[in-house]
Amino acid sequence: MTGALSDIRVIETGTLLAGPFCGQLLGDFGAEIIKLEDPGKGDPMRQWGREKPHGQSLWWPVVARNKKSVTCNLRVPEGQDLVRRLVADADVLLENFRPGTLERWGLGWEELSAINPRLILVRVTGYGQTGPYAPRAGFGSIGEAMGGIRYVTGEADRPPSRSGISLGDSLAATYAAYGTLAALHARERTGRGQIVDSAIYEAVLAMMESLLPEWAVAGYQRERTGAVLPNVAPSNAYPTADGTEVLIAANQDTVFRRLCEVMGTPELAADPRYATHGSRGAQQAELDDLIAAWTRTQPSDKLLAALHEAGVPAGGVYTAKDMLADPHIAAREAIVRVPHPDFGELPMQNVAPRLSADPGSVRWAGPTLGQHNDEVYGSLLGLSEAERAALRERGVI
Repeated sequence: MTGALSDIRVIETGTLLAGPFCGQLLGDFGAEIIKLEDPGKGDPMRQWGREKPHGQSLWWPVVARNKKSVTCNLRVPEGQDLVRRLVADADVLLENFRPGTLERWGLGWEELSAINPRLILVRVTGYGQTGPYAPRAGFGSIGEAMGGIRYVTGEADRPPSRSGISLGDSLAATYAAYGTLAALHARERTGRGQIVDSAIYEAVLAMMESLLPEWAVAGYQRERTGAVLPNVAPSNAYPTADGTEVLIAANQDTVFRRLCEVMGTPELAADPRYATHGSRGAQQAELDDLIAAWTRTQPSDKLLAALHEAGVPAGGVYTAKDMLADPHIAAREAIVRVPHPDFGELPMQNVAPRLSADPGSVRWAGPTLGQHNDEVYGSLLGLSEAERAALRERGVI
């Protein structure tokens, strides 16, 4: 196996997205991800997603890529004992249950670290492992609201909106992966593992820029502003002659001058109303109307070509169809096609970021339930076929 993390073994016990996306990120760079799933039904992500050709989720092949599926009933003592045996030779245990769940199963930090002092326990939850809200059920949407991003997302005259993806879960998982790498690095010095505590609301809060000091020091509360950032102009989506929209970001002084040249109105760059970043911000709506009046006369392909030639940041608003047809995305292999037994060549996003010497890879799509039972329980733990059959009969695996 190749990849920067190819010497790392992760036992993934979480479900849905916040924990499993962390496992996906680690597996992308070569970590061995042994995913423990409930016998008979598996991770609910196997059924999630809007479209289900062949009755199967199109989300599962992505979030479970590069993982080994092993069935294990964590609610019974025999299943818990299997986890202890797996942890003995693992680097990371990843979970996203409500705080206290592992402890009720006899799999808390004290017990696990006694088995393997080098183990890193990665815990992804809505509110974290401590504090008065820790016992609450916490989904990504609730963390997005508490972390602040919901309030500032959407149009000013409408209720708070959300992005079309599971942003809170994905951010918490990304920070969990980041924390895992930091803990692995620290272990090289100390020889001991530790707990990585990633809360959804804190992962969202960490992305909120200067929102807190703006209120605490200046008394300014950020509000919903739709498609624009206040006082950053021009930076918006503008209509074109063929009914599409083009994003133009020309808020820097030198870039704005280049935009004015493309528009055939170089005098605007010297106009006191638009000459500086501050003045353009003060005239944001007026400037957007002026630019939109020009872009409406331009076909999008001609407009983009002229803007790129002049060095003005611009681009289309991509759908999945656009991404699959884009030559730059193709040249960088940002989308890969992974073999799947039912879907054929399944396109999905490639590994990010890119490492020059130890790149990650998508080695296989999400596995079938229990596909790797024999490999893990037989080869890794040394259980005989008779022992595995007995565990299956009792519903443990």
